[in-house]
Parts: sequence; structure tokens; C-alpha cells
Amino acid sequence: MDADAGAEALLVRQAVAGDRRAYGELVRRHQGRVRALLRRLCREDAALADDLAQDALVQAWRRLEHFRGEAAFATWLYRIAYNTFLMHVRRPTVRSMRAPDERWGDDAGPAAEPAGTDLVEQGEVRRALACLSEPERAVIVHCYYLDLSHSEAAFVIGCPLGTLKSHLARALQKLRKRLGEDIPVRI
Repeated sequence: MDADAGAEALLVRQAVAGDRRAYGELVRRHQGRVRALLRRLCREDAALADDLAQDALVQAWRRLEHFRGEAAFATWLYRIAYNTFLMHVRRPTVRSMRAPDERWGDDAGPAAEPAGTDLVEQGEVRRALACLSEPERAVIVHCYYLDLSHSEAAFVIGCPLGTLKSHLARALQKLRKRLGEDIPVRI
């Protein structure tokens, strides 16, 4: 176990014991990636992603005594964030309020995209991602944006590894069809 993993394990133990400062440090370490995950899932709606991230972090605090350490703390936290997102999109008022691909127009802006990518390429990638189903987009976000292993992403999403790999294969096939064989390194 490296020093950083050991320090994080100590913080988790302290937080489970009720230490709010330890949990605050865990939040500081992971909130950026949780927000990035939710931003991608929310189709770059930063305000919604921030609200969902806050909800997820509060839920994680409340459920901390249930953390068993079977996965890394970050992976467990991503699963809570993903479930928070799913609960949000399953609300009947949310489904009827907006079309599913409405936020993926060219108005999302360059600040939401990875640094160093061409603005034209960013718009093309956003439009290509909009063509994916929710499960396919979730797999791309977890495997490529969060750089989780396939088994970690399957845990977070809550699906069997084989299902994740099927979604990933279909998503990559659709992206190649839209973007050509030269899919950007950061999708």
C-alpha cells in the first residue's frame, strides 16, 4: 500500500468513526472528480451537476458506516454519485421537462471540455456522445473520463462486467461511425 492509499484509508477509518474533518478531507480529495462525472452524465449542465454532487456527498456521509472497503473509497463514492444521477433522471418531472439531447448543442461552451482539444473537435465529440444511449454514455464516462477499470466501472454502474463490455463495444462502434477511426484520446 503506497503512502497516499494508506493516508486515505486512515481518513476513511476516522470518518467512519465520526470525524467530520477527516470526511471533509476526503470530500476535498474527491469532489472534483465526482463533479466531473456528474457533469458528463448531466450533459454539461454545471448547476445540476453541482447540486447532484452535493446530494451525493451528503448521502455518502450518511452511509459511511456501510462502507465495507470492498472497493476503493473513490469507486464507492462514484457509485453513490451515479445512483444520485439515476434517481434524478427517473423523476417523472425531469423526463417531461426537457428533451434528452437538448443540452448537447453547441452552447455547452469550451470550459466544460478537456484542455488542449480543438473547439471544433469538442463540438463534434459532444454531438457524437449525444447519440449514445444512457448506459453507453455512462460506460464511456466511467471508463474514459474517470479512467476506471472495467470491473470498477461495472461496480459503480451496478451491472455485470459482460454487460459493461457490451455497452462499451457498442458505444465505441457508434463513436467511430460518427467521428471516424481516429477517436480522440479523451473522448
